[in-house]
Amino acid sequence: MGQGRCRSTPLPVAKAVHWGAGPRLALGVLLAALGAALFVLAFPPYRLWPLAFVWVVPVMISVHRVMPSRLSGLAMGLGVGGFFWRYFQGLFPGLPLMQWLPLLIGAVAALIAARDRAFHARTNYRWFVLHGAVVWVGIEMVRGVIPVVGTWGFAAYTLYGQPWLIQPVSHFSIYGMSLVILLANFAIALWALALVDRRWRFEEAPGPIDQGRALRHLAVTSGVLAGWAALSLALYRAPEGDLMVAAIQPGTHIAPGASEESVTRGLELMSTLTREATEAGARFVVWPEGFLPFDPQEQETTFFVDLATGSGAYLVLGYGVRTEAGLRNEAAILSPGGDFLGVFGKDHPVVFAGETSLTRGTYPAFESSIGRLGAIICYDLDFTDTTRKVARNGAQLVGVPSFDWPAIAHKHYSHVVFRAVENRVSMVKADVAFDSAIIDPWGNIIRRFVSVEPSQAVLVGPVPLGRPWTLSLVVGDWVGWLCMAGMVAFLGIDLRTASRARRN
Repeated sequence: MGQGRCRSTPLPVAKAVHWGAGPRLALGVLLAALGAALFVLAFPPYRLWPLAFVWVVPVMISVHRVMPSRLSGLAMGLGVGGFFWRYFQGLFPGLPLMQWLPLLIGAVAALIAARDRAFHARTNYRWFVLHGAVVWVGIEMVRGVIPVVGTWGFAAYTLYGQPWLIQPVSHFSIYGMSLVILLANFAIALWALALVDRRWRFEEAPGPIDQGRALRHLAVTSGVLAGWAALSLALYRAPEGDLMVAAIQPGTHIAPGASEESVTRGLELMSTLTREATEAGARFVVWPEGFLPFDPQEQETTFFVDLATGSGAYLVLGYGVRTEAGLRNEAAILSPGGDFLGVFGKDHPVVFAGETSLTRGTYPAFESSIGRLGAIICYDLDFTDTTRKVARNGAQLVGVPSFDWPAIAHKHYSHVVFRAVENRVSMVKADVAFDSAIIDPWGNIIRRFVSVEPSQAVLVGPVPLGRPWTLSLVVGDWVGWLCMAGMVAFLGIDLRTASRARRN
């Protein structure tokens, strides 16, 4: 027999790309804009949630390969700033700060990313995946406690309609979900950069990324995502429960200074809608934020007592009282026996709307014949702490009066899903006119009504009482804090390696 010869297939040689700065800048901008568009489409009202796992990829190709080196941070600024420009567009009309906020966020992102390309070139991209995800979530943690921003635009919110996938949030909080999403993004991006390096060689680009390393990162991250999904499926529960609750969305409210006739009409409307809900079996009924321009414990008290005793339901009454010090934004819980159990004062007042923090600072949970009841108010949804404090005090069912407007209707109720899962409580959001929802402790949306036109609705549905014990409830946003620490650690690594490179 003749002796055969083995042939090895040579690796493809990367083609050198000799483009001028103009074409590279144009392509880099297009890739950054594509990334921003993908992230926008992942959020409601578009709900293309799988795009949340890949939107970073075109942005990273722009940052690390296409853009001229000195402008690489611009791609990140355009990608992040472009997303927030579209995400916040029209959300907060009449507020100049919010109109300029996307530009500020984009500028900060550009400054932070300006060092990334050189850092990863020095470290051979070994930190690329972990660095990208940790820094992103660390920044989410920072802005998650800023009063003007809160958790708006968090990556995790894209998955609000996928309760089967978000259950570990009960232990890792919303920051854990964001971390998993960003790990997937940067792992896919590293693999994509390795593929680009096999085919093209851009000027100023570092040596090609090792494809084996990229595949290992992709495999590890895929394992993390698979483990997260498996844990989520193990924790998930389908809708269950038999406690009927209701959200009353009247489509209007009683304006401050309204005539006696207008007050009477408003109360009659809410009486009719409340009785409709209780006739359908509701035993816990939530009214919107600020529907009443007076404290129901001081005015029209007989009306409310008669309504509660006659309907046999617990009522969560949202009201606002203007004082010389500002607006008291509160919710009182009234029992079927005609007793006011207590008051919750809005924990995160909207300062530009004239609200105050006069009555904040207590997070009561009230004993009742149907379980331990609590309340938060509207903007409190956009922060992780308020619901947690109410749940720590034992609340199993939380009413959420809100006063939204058309531009946020498709987004705001999605925040309730994560607050419910983080703390394993049922929540009832009653909006004045646009987006009301009933959510169980596993993030199942039992009932919802969303409209960009002022609309009247009565939502009635069954929920179980929550079982408020989770790791997130006990230790809070620990993943977010770890990512903040990691962000500082990576800054130290960056500075140390840069100093070493200068010495060499």
